[in-house]
Amino acid sequence: MIDALDHLTLGGSAGVYETLLGRRASDGRLRTGNVGLAFADGAPGLQSMTFATADIGKAATLLERRAVAATRDGDAVALTGHGVAIRLDAKASDAPSPFTADEASCVSALDHVVVRTPNPERAIAFYAGRLGLDLRLDRSNEQWGSRLLFFRCGDLVVEIAHDLKKGVSDAPDQLWGLSWRVPDVAKAHARLKAAGLDVTPPRDGRRPGSQVFSVKNQTEGVPTLVIGGIGRW
Repeated sequence: MIDALDHLTLGGSAGVYETLLGRRASDGRLRTGNVGLAFADGAPGLQSMTFATADIGKAATLLERRAVAATRDGDAVALTGHGVAIRLDAKASDAPSPFTADEASCVSALDHVVVRTPNPERAIAFYAGRLGLDLRLDRSNEQWGSRLLFFRCGDLVVEIAHDLKKGVSDAPDQLWGLSWRVPDVAKAHARLKAAGLDVTPPRDGRRPGSQVFSVKNQTEGVPTLVIGGIGRW
C-alpha cells in the first residue's frame, strides 16, 4: 500500500530550510534525494507526513478493511495515527532541489523521521499492522532510556521512540524530529556554523562508522540531527 514517504509538512519558512539543507526552494517547496518539504501557516514544527501510494482507491479500500478511519480528500486520503496527521497521495514528480553550496556539505536525503509515542505496542499495531510498514528493529536500551522501533519506508526509516521512564499511556503520539544525511559531516558542520547556526561538535553516532551533530536553532522548532559516514538503507 505504501511505497515511500513522499513529503513532510511543517510550519515555518522555506528560507530557513534552504540554509539548513543547502538547497534552493521552488514555489515554496524543497526536495532532497528521497523526500520533500512543504511549508504551511501555523505553529513551528512538523505538522504532517504524506506517504506515496501507487493506487489511492486500493489504499482507501485496504484502510477501510483494516478498520482505519480515513477520509478521501480529492486525490488523496487523510487519516490520523493516534495524534499524527497522515496522508496518502500519489508520488510527487518533482526533481531534487538544486544545491546552493558544495554538494558534499549539503543534505543529500532524509535518514529518518522520528515519532514519539507513549504506547509502543499501539504504534506497532498501527504502523505495521494497519499501514503495512516493515518493522526492522525493536530495541530497548536502558542507557538511552528509550525503546526504539524502526520501520523501513523506501530508503529511509520512520523511527518510533518511547521514553521508558514515562511508562505506557493512551496519550497521543507526536510527530517530532528529523535526521538528515550528508556526504561529509565536517563540511556540513562548517557550512552551517558559517551560516550562523548553533551546531554541536561532531560526535560518533550509534551506527558503526557514523558521525552526527545536532542543530540547535533555525530548524523551525524541529529537533534536528545531521548524520554522515553511512550508506543508504
